[in-house]
Amino acid sequence: MKKQNKKHDRRLKMLIFAVVVCTFILGVSTYAWFIGMRTVNVSSFEVGIATTESLSLSINGKDWVETLTINGENFNTGAYAGNTNSWGGEDGLIPMSSIGKINSDASRLILYQKGSFTASDGGYRLMASQVNNTEANEGKGYVAFDLFIKNLSGDAYYDTVNILNEEAIYLTPDSKVTVSDAGVENTGIENSVRVAFAQIGRVSAETTVETTITGITCTDAGAVKGICKSRDATIWEPNDKAHVDNAINWYNTACKVREGADLTAEGAYTAGACGTVENGAAYPTYAVAGVIDATSSVDNYDGAEYNTYTDTIAEAADVEGAGKTAPNKLYGVDTFTDSEKNLKGTARPYFMYLAPNSITKVRVYIWIEGQDIDNYDFAQLGRQISVNFGFTKERFYGEDINYDGADETGLPEDVQNHMTAVAYAATGDVTTISDDYITYADGNFNVPKWITEFSFKDGDVTKLATKGEEPDGAWSFSEV
Repeated sequence: MKKQNKKHDRRLKMLIFAVVVCTFILGVSTYAWFIGMRTVNVSSFEVGIATTESLSLSINGKDWVETLTINGENFNTGAYAGNTNSWGGEDGLIPMSSIGKINSDASRLILYQKGSFTASDGGYRLMASQVNNTEANEGKGYVAFDLFIKNLSGDAYYDTVNILNEEAIYLTPDSKVTVSDAGVENTGIENSVRVAFAQIGRVSAETTVETTITGITCTDAGAVKGICKSRDATIWEPNDKAHVDNAINWYNTACKVREGADLTAEGAYTAGACGTVENGAAYPTYAVAGVIDATSSVDNYDGAEYNTYTDTIAEAADVEGAGKTAPNKLYGVDTFTDSEKNLKGTARPYFMYLAPNSITKVRVYIWIEGQDIDNYDFAQLGRQISVNFGFTKERFYGEDINYDGADETGLPEDVQNHMTAVAYAATGDVTTISDDYITYADGNFNVPKWITEFSFKDGDVTKLATKGEEPDGAWSFSEV
């Protein structure tokens, strides 16, 4: 247990830029594509965000902090005047679909919702309309809010939007989406969640005019440099390899091989089985890339890996622009998956880029992807999910390089273990630094550089830790 706690502490200390959604509880009483429109609900939940010394956060462009909590009460009242944040609306979370394209005129993510969903002989005929979020407010059925990130890691501000001028940001390996304690396990609802990060635009970190910061859009204007005209949103797909038995059984029962262009015609489907879906393997999501009407003839299982039919699957060129009216309406969106997140060392890919000495407006979206293969009727019984994620500039972790030494405190391993035990035994929200103990109540323990002597408790014995002469002095400890 102590060894696990130590590893957890080390990961926390390595975070240079961390965004953590702590106990992000969504009352997901939602329904799959093929259920008629119903009213669903979202219970209270909150987004907790934290950074370290080189970055700070704001939801109003004025007050900058290292930790920030956004919930159903302050997502609007704590934000800037005129914001268009949304917490799902009275209908709660309902399945949506997006490939990460941004409407640059409105500075909004393009999303689609179900217009109709009728059973076919080998799946479900899908029609979808674009969510009307181009006016004053966002649509309903998903979460959206503005987050301003100030990055002070460099002195220069680069006006050109180019990743060569920016710093790579990585998704922390402990980021995850699970069913919360109040939810129902083994329904698979957590496997259809998506979180998108749309970089709208940025200004220099020296900017102090609040309206300039909050008014950032996709368009270059004065000090504002638009980003989203040239960069799609980064979409995180958690649990890409996880598929519950019930979702697989539903798919195996409903899906049949498609051969005909008219999916209502006799012989459009054959009795052959669709492609195999197994737990532990990742499969593509053919998300909605455009308005699907009665002339589109789209089955939700279309795709080479599923019903083998590809005539309704778009190529990249078909979805380059917003509002594209190509006949192919589904697109294999390139999400950032947990499989990529879990890669080690030099294989670990970046999640997104952030410019130094800048303030970036990021619009965060959270929804349930209707075209995910795990989105089936009874998934809604899961009801509540917990989302935790973080960002870091550190590509490597101790285990990546087989690191086996002191952590950043420079303390001997046994002292670290003792301190970790003390830290995890603590309760409350306040960090305590006293003559006897130095304890972070949340378990993130670190000894300030100016501390050269402190006491800690090892069982019933109090020990004194003393650091030798700086800068290379070793720590020693004794009973007192």
